[in-house]
Amino acid sequence: MTTTTHRARRARRPLQAVLIAGALAFTPLLQATGAERKDSGAPRPPAKVTFVEAPSHETPAARTKRLKRECKGRPNAGMCLGHTR
Repeated sequence: MTTTTHRARRARRPLQAVLIAGALAFTPLLQATGAERKDSGAPRPPAKVTFVEAPSHETPAARTKRLKRECKGRPNAGMCLGHTR
């Protein structure tokens, strides 16, 4: 290695030391706030999930009817499989 590389690394060492010391100083604070957020360990009830149907929602009967209409003459072509009878 050249001397300029050594000098550049030596110049960065104080900055690296300050950054590491700062990170270590804030670690207990972050852990303490995380501990306060935890509950007593009791299992939480699952969240309620609601599904909203899109305005373009199609019933199975309507889908079958549409596929029979659209798939005439195209037997076994992708989505038309089984709807050409």
